[in-house]
Amino acid sequence: MSKTEETLAHLIRTVDDLSDLVAEQRNEIDLLTRRVAMLMQREAGREAEGSGGIVLGDERPPHY
Repeated sequence: MSKTEETLAHLIRTVDDLSDLVAEQRNEIDLLTRRVAMLMQREAGREAEGSGGIVLGDERPPHY
């Protein structure tokens, strides 16, 4: 195997490894994006109900 072929094989392996890593990161970003959207919807629902979760003064939290 020539030096050029060896370098090319190394570069191909590196590109494949990076491609796999990018695919994993894309999946993780998609999962996190869905979770953030779910949390945003949940919080919007709480705000609409008037139970934003902020306790002011001597108000009791909703779980009491």
